[in-house]
Amino acid sequence: MNYDIIVIGSGPGGYVAAIRAAQLGKKVAVVERAELGGICLNWGCIPTKALLKSAQVFNYLNHAADYGVSIEGEVKADFGAMVKRSRDVADGMSKGIQFLFKKNKIETITGFGKLKANKTVEVTDSKGKSTDYTADHIILATGARSRELPNLKQDGEKIIGYREAMALEKQPESMVVVGSGAIGSEFAYFYNSIGTKVTLVEFMPEIVPLEDTEVSKTLARSFKKAKMKVMTGSSVESVDTSGDLCKVSIKTKKGEEIIEAEVVLSAVGISTNLEGLGLEEVGVETENGKVKVDEYYKTNVDGVYAIGDIVSGPALAHVASHEGILCIESIAGMHVEALDYGNIPACTYTVPEVASVGMTEQQAKDAGYDIKVGKFPFTASGKASAGGNKDGFVKVIFDAKYGEWLGCHMIGDNVTEMISEAVVARKLETTGEEIIKAVHPHPTMSEAVMEAVAAAYNEVIHL
Repeated sequence: MNYDIIVIGSGPGGYVAAIRAAQLGKKVAVVERAELGGICLNWGCIPTKALLKSAQVFNYLNHAADYGVSIEGEVKADFGAMVKRSRDVADGMSKGIQFLFKKNKIETITGFGKLKANKTVEVTDSKGKSTDYTADHIILATGARSRELPNLKQDGEKIIGYREAMALEKQPESMVVVGSGAIGSEFAYFYNSIGTKVTLVEFMPEIVPLEDTEVSKTLARSFKKAKMKVMTGSSVESVDTSGDLCKVSIKTKKGEEIIEAEVVLSAVGISTNLEGLGLEEVGVETENGKVKVDEYYKTNVDGVYAIGDIVSGPALAHVASHEGILCIESIAGMHVEALDYGNIPACTYTVPEVASVGMTEQQAKDAGYDIKVGKFPFTASGKASAGGNKDGFVKVIFDAKYGEWLGCHMIGDNVTEMISEAVVARKLETTGEEIIKAVHPHPTMSEAVMEAVAAAYNEVIHL
């Protein structure tokens, strides 16, 4: 019952930490109360991308004639089959984690884990039986859940969160999506694409508000072109669920507007899963709903660590995974470099896709930089023209004085696969001139990165 390391939670932070620990020769156990892989793999990142792929295929078929393909008869979206495919993909990935645990000799302890004194974890199973386990090091990786607003209480039927949104029994005819971050925008795109009448409500002046303003405006235009109603600078004040349809009261700059919808999806952020973990009992410090940790994820309590959504930083799967690896390698006494939270890529898998890293243009100006800005539109890209979607662009921001690559912002087809070039280049302190001189293949979407950098240095060829 004693381990070198016990990880509580098996999401992209927890399971990656466990596997890295096992690779380093540690005796490891993972405590999980639900499915291996956590929310991301089972109810987040992976199944949502399966749904979005179904929507993309549906859209391709509806525009087959644009590509010289003739389809006889009506193309229909089979919502139930789309959901089933999504769940099958998630189930397959969860079994993959089971395989990796078996391969790395990691023990899975099923139940709810709670910290106790003296480096002990109490695990309570579904029948209420509790068992104590001890470890030299305990890592908390319990993740987060959909955040609830006081005036937008989720009932799981008419007012739902992201989990219910990906497994509804039938496709709703109408939906109001509250919040236009990655989760809200992706679900708004998916449902709108398959024929649901969608209204997207965002409190901030622009949708995807953490992105560069030009990117936000471009995505909003794309959504509106697809006949989605986009309401920015607006807030949901109340929802009346007493009738057959929800009556959503929305405060706008022009006054109150009532929109009726079958379902309201609340996508206004996340809340950390800290309840019942025993943090107070053992004295683990928290602040603003997050566990306080140092740069290698140690808490103030000896032998207790925390990673992922429950600590400060972007609540992203790839961040949690890297935090888990750094935490384990630090425990193992390896030389590790603290994570640079200024170089974390963000991706939104709508059509067009959105990807970014580093500062926006406005953030760079606010920070006092004298900047060079380059932009290359996909209207000038041969590959984008051949692919049939020329929406979007690549935008880069450089420090004019020293040449530091401050930020990169993309919107368009496949840009989530392209952003890594900017992440690696920034990590290696690559200059703009080096990007320009590095040969990029043609025709590709990725050569737009080189062209945008060339535009910043007044060397662009294809504009």
